[in-house]
Amino acid sequence: MSRRRTQVHVSDLGRTRRRLPAVRELAALLRFRRPVWSPRRRRLERALTIDDLRIAARRRTPRAAFDYVDGAADDEISLARARQAFLDVTFHPGVLRDVAETDLSTTVLGSPAALPFAIAPTGFTRMMHTEGERAGARAAAAAGIPFALSTMGTTSIEDVAAAAPGGRHWFQLYVWKDRDRSMELVERAAAAGFDTLLVTVDVPVAGARLRDVRNGMTIPPTLTARTVVDALPRPSWWIDLLTTEPLAFASLGAWPGTIADLLDAMFDPTVTDEDLTWIKEQWPGKLVVKGIQTVDDARRVRDLGADAVLLSNHGGRQLDRAPVPFHLLPEVRAALGPDAEIHLDTGIMSGQDIVAGLAAGADFTLIGRAYLYGLMAGGEAGVARTIEILQGQIRRTLQLLGVRSIAELTPEHVTQLQRLAPLPRDRR
Repeated sequence: MSRRRTQVHVSDLGRTRRRLPAVRELAALLRFRRPVWSPRRRRLERALTIDDLRIAARRRTPRAAFDYVDGAADDEISLARARQAFLDVTFHPGVLRDVAETDLSTTVLGSPAALPFAIAPTGFTRMMHTEGERAGARAAAAAGIPFALSTMGTTSIEDVAAAAPGGRHWFQLYVWKDRDRSMELVERAAAAGFDTLLVTVDVPVAGARLRDVRNGMTIPPTLTARTVVDALPRPSWWIDLLTTEPLAFASLGAWPGTIADLLDAMFDPTVTDEDLTWIKEQWPGKLVVKGIQTVDDARRVRDLGADAVLLSNHGGRQLDRAPVPFHLLPEVRAALGPDAEIHLDTGIMSGQDIVAGLAAGADFTLIGRAYLYGLMAGGEAGVARTIEILQGQIRRTLQLLGVRSIAELTPEHVTQLQRLAPLPRDRR
């Protein structure tokens, strides 16, 4: 009997005792969030990464406009490799460091920036969202970072300056076959207070952007049976398009053909070093050469007087299978030395990517697609959400690395795990 009683007693000790909860305990658990009535605000609050914004952008934007942002040239190998390069990174954190306070600011081209990235120049931006370049400029000004306006923009130089009068504005130049029209834009940018000129040099001809060709993309979008069907689940985009100022190039006027035809008609395959020297002589501000993809070209444009070189393969939108800028970065830094200013773009989709680029040798970075995904997802608020996401990711990455400021990042903090190792060349 005593043995049986002992077994029952032990079994009782192992049971979970249940009771009815007190009312005050339930009240502490039942905390309901206030409802968010704005669909845009709900959409943006749910976005925790740039990829989340991309998904939201795809749902809200017609195929031709989304594919223009999302796509690249030919088989899109350059873009895929650029993204993979950032994914193939190992960080090396230091521990037992006081990282309660972090400084994300830096200096770019002699002036301060609150964050180590700018909004890159993008074409046809009002096609992505009717707020277009104005939204980008205002969000950038609020965040204390530069905004770059493209020659192919859909908002004028003067309107961008007026939209964000306290912002820092850069202008991106394609050297046209009509040199006088190119320089008219440069003069207008200087008169409007733009402090930096980005001269893009990797576009002797347009890349084969096959998504755009297949979509027959034009400015403004052409209404065909296919586009009408595509528009049905996205009525708000079309309402915005039809009830705001007509969509057109701010610097080019009307164009009757496709975008591919326009680019081939405008870009000049005869541009040389002499053209860059000629532009520099006429531009009063800082000069950045965008589209550098070899060490020799980086040295040459530096010697021609560029204030910074921007390592970029145009977001994979020009030459497919082009060098990956992130892979090229350490070699260019070694060749140009510690005092040269080197910027980086292509494939950047997170704050971790930005930190990796800075640690590997870049002084500054630019974001293009990431900004446009936010714009498509929610206009100016969506751009602000892009910046907010990247800012939070940068800060957290620095803290986890044991780093308190951008200036403390060094190559010791990152290793590039390179999948594509070149075969030895036969130099005979």
